[in-house]
Amino acid sequence: MKNVNKYTRQYFMPPVSSLKWTQKEYVEKAPIWCSVDLRDGNQSLIVPMSLEEKLEFFQYLCKIGFKEIEVGFPAASETEYEFLRTLIEQDLIPDDVTVQVLTQSREHIIRKTFESLKGAKNAIVHLYNSTSVAQREQVFKKSKQEIIDIAVFGAKLFNQIAEETGCHYQYEYSPESFTGTEMDFAVEICNAVLDVWKPTPDNKVIINLPVTVSHSMPHVYASQVEYMCDHLNNRENVIVSLHPHNDRGCAVADSELGLLAGADRIEGTLFGNGERTGNVDIVTLAMNMYSQGVDPKLNFENMPEVVSTYEKMTNMKVYDRQPYAGKLVFAAFSGSHQDAIAKGMRWRQEHDCDHWTVPYLPIDPKDVGREYDGDVIRINSQSGKGGIGYLLQQKYGFDLPPKMREDFGYTVKSVSDHAHKELSPAEVHDIFQKTYVNIQDNIRLVDYHVTRNGDFHVTVHLEVNGEVKEISGSGNGRLDAASNAMKQSLGLDYTIFQYQEHALEQGSTSQAAAYVGIADKNGKVTWGAGIHTDIVTASIMALVSAINRSQK
Repeated sequence: MKNVNKYTRQYFMPPVSSLKWTQKEYVEKAPIWCSVDLRDGNQSLIVPMSLEEKLEFFQYLCKIGFKEIEVGFPAASETEYEFLRTLIEQDLIPDDVTVQVLTQSREHIIRKTFESLKGAKNAIVHLYNSTSVAQREQVFKKSKQEIIDIAVFGAKLFNQIAEETGCHYQYEYSPESFTGTEMDFAVEICNAVLDVWKPTPDNKVIINLPVTVSHSMPHVYASQVEYMCDHLNNRENVIVSLHPHNDRGCAVADSELGLLAGADRIEGTLFGNGERTGNVDIVTLAMNMYSQGVDPKLNFENMPEVVSTYEKMTNMKVYDRQPYAGKLVFAAFSGSHQDAIAKGMRWRQEHDCDHWTVPYLPIDPKDVGREYDGDVIRINSQSGKGGIGYLLQQKYGFDLPPKMREDFGYTVKSVSDHAHKELSPAEVHDIFQKTYVNIQDNIRLVDYHVTRNGDFHVTVHLEVNGEVKEISGSGNGRLDAASNAMKQSLGLDYTIFQYQEHALEQGSTSQAAAYVGIADKNGKVTWGAGIHTDIVTASIMALVSAINRSQK
């Protein structure tokens, strides 16, 4: 590409190596989650949410388990001020939920922010000012000390207002544009704020390290976070928080590696909504933990509801391939994938497995409110026998012999290919019924009678091309006797290649399914199926179905 020389790395590595995080394998426990859907997420919408929508969304965020929710920038607009006042005055904030508000380090804004919180039981007041080289030089045109003075002024005013009003809330500070800030300066300004607020075990301070704009690979951010954790004053009383944006597509990785590096808290949104490319996607982060046996402390058991609520509130769409939540993320169209999934599911049934290890499915779709049929095994012209057979078995109870499953798979794929569309489970079932089951074309079973004197003897009444015939034969079993009768009386030349039967359902009115494959003298195999309350009848009907199909 042209103009590559105009770009350079804008981040700053720690002055000493900070790589202890590389010795950790995975995130061992859920962080403190803070939803910023109603602030960062809302301010990025083309049409921001109404008051009613904000109230509904807030209640839903509480429902799925968020204990900290940023509700806005109340000093920035009357809409956000009114939203917070409505939450407080109508007692809509659960006792175990803390609301968070954002403020710049400016006196009138800070005072109005505290005013907006009057009557709130639990709140986090979030102070920020920008610290990056680009912001200091280009926007504020201030020295490092002047930037520190801005932060310290705001921190002291927090304390002053708390003394004036008797309202004591938890405090948070963000060196905005942290990722473009020299690490020693980031430490210096955060410690200056901490020296003012003096955190204690009972009143911890949140230091938030935002990826306001992403400048680096995730491992760089992890090293920056670790360096900060190692050099913050009074670290044991500090909650280190992360607020990653997704400019490089790395917000999830930034968050996961940042947690390994010592962070305690994550600010993000559902499905990554937010400024520019968005905030970190909390759904993906939480479900990544869940997939490795770590309780995320958020409830996404009804993912379709989470998606629909999000889409309703934001007027945005969740992408079909969105991790864990998209319509197609569990879908398998490929025949080899379907076969592997089907075999994996059978393995679980046969081995009573404690842990989920099904190929191609990182989690059990049912754990997030999805179904195997329709959501996982999806049928089109690329599907295979394993998936098609598995769907037919799981949804409708038909356990086809392997070779018949293959034959049926080609039949279904042909229908999908010619129709140029995906087939629903009901359509697959309909194809099976119409193609294989109780097929009575040229030959139709009217009745039969079985006797036994050593061998089995069967008398069969058939309607052949409209003419009723009585035929009989003997064999070592009922189906063999019926088959011999048809071959001898109708001049048919075939052998029974395979026979299989099973009950379709339990109970006195249960039906049986039988499958018969016949091979002609050239070795061509044709399959038929029979369904009836009587297993012998089902078997003979399966044979008749196969014979009729072989004559087409």
